[in-house]
Amino acid sequence: MTIFDSVQKKKRIFKPLVEGKVTLYVCGPTVYDDAHLGHAKSALVFDLLSRVLHANGYDVTYARNITDIDDKIIKKAVEQQKDIKTITDFYTEAFHTEMAAIGVKRPDIEPKATESLEAMFTLIEELIENGHAYKTADGDVYFDTKSDNEYLTLSHRVQDADERQERVESSQEKKNPADFALWKSIKDDSITFDSPFGAGRPGWHLECSAMIEKHLAYKDKPYAIDIHGGGADLLFPHHENEAAQTRCATKHELANYWMHNGFVNIDGEKMSKSLGNSFFLKDALREYDGEVLRFYLLSSHYRSNFNFNTHDLEASKKRLDRLYRLKKRLFGLAQNSEPTPFKEQLLTTISDDLNISESLALIDTMVAHANETLDTPGKHKQLKRELMANLGFIEELLGFGVKNPYEYFQFGVDEQTKEKLTQLIKQRDTAKKAKDFAASDALREEILSYGVNLMDTPQGTFWEKV
Repeated sequence: MTIFDSVQKKKRIFKPLVEGKVTLYVCGPTVYDDAHLGHAKSALVFDLLSRVLHANGYDVTYARNITDIDDKIIKKAVEQQKDIKTITDFYTEAFHTEMAAIGVKRPDIEPKATESLEAMFTLIEELIENGHAYKTADGDVYFDTKSDNEYLTLSHRVQDADERQERVESSQEKKNPADFALWKSIKDDSITFDSPFGAGRPGWHLECSAMIEKHLAYKDKPYAIDIHGGGADLLFPHHENEAAQTRCATKHELANYWMHNGFVNIDGEKMSKSLGNSFFLKDALREYDGEVLRFYLLSSHYRSNFNFNTHDLEASKKRLDRLYRLKKRLFGLAQNSEPTPFKEQLLTTISDDLNISESLALIDTMVAHANETLDTPGKHKQLKRELMANLGFIEELLGFGVKNPYEYFQFGVDEQTKEKLTQLIKQRDTAKKAKDFAASDALREEILSYGVNLMDTPQGTFWEKV
């Protein structure tokens, strides 16, 4: 398996720190608002990575944090006159629901900032003791970037006027403009947390380093974890600062491999709340099946910037439809996990730095060849067995084709109509059993009036939206 390392700027053969085991940490959401397509893209990329690692035989421990301490959260809590837990619980649950709708599995570990304060305190104290952090007269604690000779080696940046962190963290008491907050002292009536350094709130960069040390880190290895991931916008300053904290506090580097996914653009324009084009995932899910969104958002390479537009999404849906139509032709056949040449080829292809384009091309070819062969005379028993194994593997590896094929084609029909159609089909079945063909035909016409197709199969009667 190969991975493109964002720091070394090259593709590397993956070799875990401990044979057969993988530790993966990904920066998760700050839960003060609904998830947008950028959140979805990142979650999907690392869900795919986890699946591919599992398929290659690795025992994967995957952690993704929840940031539930943040100025934006506190601002919303004050505006809505609610406690921060009410705010963060609401958006955390919404995040989980929406990620599940696009087939993202829950990580093995999902630490929250509010549950990790002791680990943060420990890290700050180690940095102060090692001479890499200092407390100001105001009660703030800063990381001393000049104390770390390797600072900026992760992002390969040159600290200039456009990138300096004093634009974000302004303080006259900082030793160096680039120093960043580990603990922010709060002396007004705002929401604060008690600490050995006084009342305040942790710096954003601190929590991931602390959580990794608490839940995942190898103490006897040159790196704390195997892989650290997140969006491309996190490489600097967030991941740079995480790496510096960990290196200086623990004497080991943070991650052996760094992976970053590209941005999501909306119709060619970078997605941004300030631009008013932050497309919330919940809005997209009202218009499209979650699996269609999964297929579309994963259809280009994870490192590329993704241009979201409805024209491409519709074309992507038609591609997924073809997979489901094949699945519908095989509906009712037993699943099996026997090895096939296709499964081996697909795993080899996707294991090359998550090469999704070639993987989807392989699936297209398999589907086309299957349909051509099934259209010829014969029962094709062995082919059907192989196809069921292939479809099951695609489902497990990529998360495509996981639904009942008839239900997949029902998207866009409201629940009340679905219930009505279910009742009409039951009535029709009763009429057919009673050989009341006039009633059966009348019920069929009523069902078709809802704009659906009706299919009688050995497994029962199904319908799909036209």
